[in-house]
Amino acid sequence: MNDRDSLREKASEMPDSPGVYLFSDSNGNILYIGKARSLRKRVLSYFTSGRSGKTALLLKRSANLGYSAVNTESEALLLENNLIKKHQPRYNILLKDDKTFPWICIKNEPFPRVFITRTVVNDGSQYYGPYTSVVMVKTLLSLVRQLYSLRNCKLNLTPDNISKGKFRVCLEYQIGNCKGPCEGLQSQEDYDSSIAHIREILRGNIRTVTNHLREMMLKYSSELKFEEAQKIKEKLEILSRYQARSLVVNPSTGNADVFGFSMEGDYAAVNFMRIIEGAVVQTFTVGLKRRLDEERERVLSLAVGEIINRFGKLSAVAIVPFMPDFTTESVRFHVPVRGDKKKLLEMAARNALLFRLEQKKKAESKTAVERTGKSLEQLRSDLRMSRLPRHIECFDNSNIQGTSAVASCVVFRNGKPSRSEYRHFNIKSVSGSDDYASMAEVVLRRYRRILEEGNNLPDLIVIDGGKGQLSSALESLIKLGVRDRVSIVGIAKRLEEIYFPGDPVPLYIDKNSVSLKIIQNIRNEAHRFGISFHRLKRSKEMIRSELESIPGIGEKTATMLLRKFGSVQAIIDAPREAIEEIAGKTRAEAIMKHFSRQ
Repeated sequence: MNDRDSLREKASEMPDSPGVYLFSDSNGNILYIGKARSLRKRVLSYFTSGRSGKTALLLKRSANLGYSAVNTESEALLLENNLIKKHQPRYNILLKDDKTFPWICIKNEPFPRVFITRTVVNDGSQYYGPYTSVVMVKTLLSLVRQLYSLRNCKLNLTPDNISKGKFRVCLEYQIGNCKGPCEGLQSQEDYDSSIAHIREILRGNIRTVTNHLREMMLKYSSELKFEEAQKIKEKLEILSRYQARSLVVNPSTGNADVFGFSMEGDYAAVNFMRIIEGAVVQTFTVGLKRRLDEERERVLSLAVGEIINRFGKLSAVAIVPFMPDFTTESVRFHVPVRGDKKKLLEMAARNALLFRLEQKKKAESKTAVERTGKSLEQLRSDLRMSRLPRHIECFDNSNIQGTSAVASCVVFRNGKPSRSEYRHFNIKSVSGSDDYASMAEVVLRRYRRILEEGNNLPDLIVIDGGKGQLSSALESLIKLGVRDRVSIVGIAKRLEEIYFPGDPVPLYIDKNSVSLKIIQNIRNEAHRFGISFHRLKRSKEMIRSELESIPGIGEKTATMLLRKFGSVQAIIDAPREAIEEIAGKTRAEAIMKHFSRQ
């Protein structure tokens, strides 16, 4: 008897009852875990014809088959979920939500503290969550602290310690945030009453709390305790504002759990929303990846099991897009076709879709980062660098017949442009067209300032030019004493060859090489950035020259006018009084006459 026949025989001997079954290989490694309403019928279905290729591969690799019978489908669902998390079988649907989500903890201790945590400890404390948004947790805790005075110290407030007077009230008591249980100024019963209300709020049962507070307010009013009644009224207003922000549907919808579903290919997402009295009090999304071409009903069931495992039992009504492949006596699954419940289902489905798109975007971003890392590693290897060129800077000169000489420096980090770090340079110490001296000046100015400000030097400097420009830049680095701290190369435009310091023979990189494309991209960006600045400067100088051609208008006056008005057209359109404020009456008259003749 071969393994397949042996497995089929074991399946035929399984009971006709709910349970969990396990396929394992010859080494005892669990390959697949599943749940079933009837163990025998479900497992025997694996041996029928027409199964997918993945299922056939599972059976081929399986050497043993085990099971665990339970009383109900709900128990089977929870057991399956726990076993999948424990063993992570190769062929099971993969749960993608591997984050540590925040919870709100009510600590198991005298005068319990209420705080945010990401670690659930089995110490008898009560945990509410998990929450997908830290903002939501902080909002709830802020609401709780506005309504009730709770301690936040870690003192061991046992009756014995309090009676012995071991503690003294702190600043929190003085400013009204705590009622001083550490000195016996607040009873355990009064404190526990506040905790009971907080539990109701965290469960979403705000109506229970508001009804109790309203009764207290009326009681205080009837006893003419108007100050206490006013405090209760303020708490009711806080609760009302909070509930108004959370209201999404008609309160008559009642209490329900909503499951939105989105699936494309092997990836699926299920969004869970808990509705209490028409308000969304919890929301959570599970991401899943299919391994055996499971039907959507199976995917939804596994997600529901994960939700039950995290949040406890479901509400009496669960709104779903289609029926899952299990039933339970405690929950009625409902597929709405119209009305408020249908709108809720559509909202949850949108949330699931957005989650799936977000996960897809993260995966693409991760792939892009990995691809960039490989490209930079290739560049490091081709340029014989000792470290990865994560920070690259490139310089380019620009002038026309020796006029308006400028230079640009662009910065790339992890293969992407860091535009906020781009810099322009006006050439100050060089007259005429001297690219070598201009390059030496800007490199010296750039890295002298970086050293003075205590910033990091780049891993790689790229000079747009051949041996001459590279040598000039190298001289500046030697003057600054940083030659050995940074790699530098030049790229000549004609044949796109790469020059290294001290090596007269250039490196010719394959024209399709990733390394050459990175250098070309950075060089082209430096050229574009430099040209745009050069054009702007030439335009301003032409305007300034036109102003300086007016009798009595010098360079200083022309600069002041442009700084004030921004353009020649604005000067032409400006009233005489405005020009007189800058240039004076005589010069303003000359300007008005000059442009009126034009």
